[in-house]
Amino acid sequence: MIRPALRADIECLTQLIDTSVRELHRAYYTAAQIELALRKVFGVDTVLVDDQTYFIVEEDGEIVACGGWSKRATLYGGDNFAGRTDDLLDPAREPAKIRAFFVRPSQARRGLASLLLERCEREAAAAGFRRAEMGATLSGVPFYAARGYVETARADVALSPDLTMPIVRMERNLP
Repeated sequence: MIRPALRADIECLTQLIDTSVRELHRAYYTAAQIELALRKVFGVDTVLVDDQTYFIVEEDGEIVACGGWSKRATLYGGDNFAGRTDDLLDPAREPAKIRAFFVRPSQARRGLASLLLERCEREAAAAGFRRAEMGATLSGVPFYAARGYVETARADVALSPDLTMPIVRMERNLP
């Protein structure tokens, strides 16, 4: 079942994000990148929760996947990320942001992220957005590419003075 995330879900979402990142990102990022990213970048964005644009997939009462979209300018990062701005986007000129997709490792590759992405794209289109973009982790690039997103840029997110985490900006037109 897909439903909007609630503030009451934040503790469970935080645990899911931690587990997902530690296991599903380790083939793409070093242990140091993962640890710093969990402290400084990844996490729940309560603005998405409050906007009711962040969703969870529940199975047997357990949150097994999450992801959302945003009508705001922040491209990636949870509440703990310093590079945030909650300015509203203009749907006629700017793309909606696809945000913070995480899946419990034991539930990976079962189509849960695809269900969430389809919901997000539908809702963003219904809100007037013509395009969507994201700052994809390296582990997410194949998933998004298979769904029609194309790379538009690469960037390095500063985690410390001497350590960065590469991300890939991707975009596509909404159906």
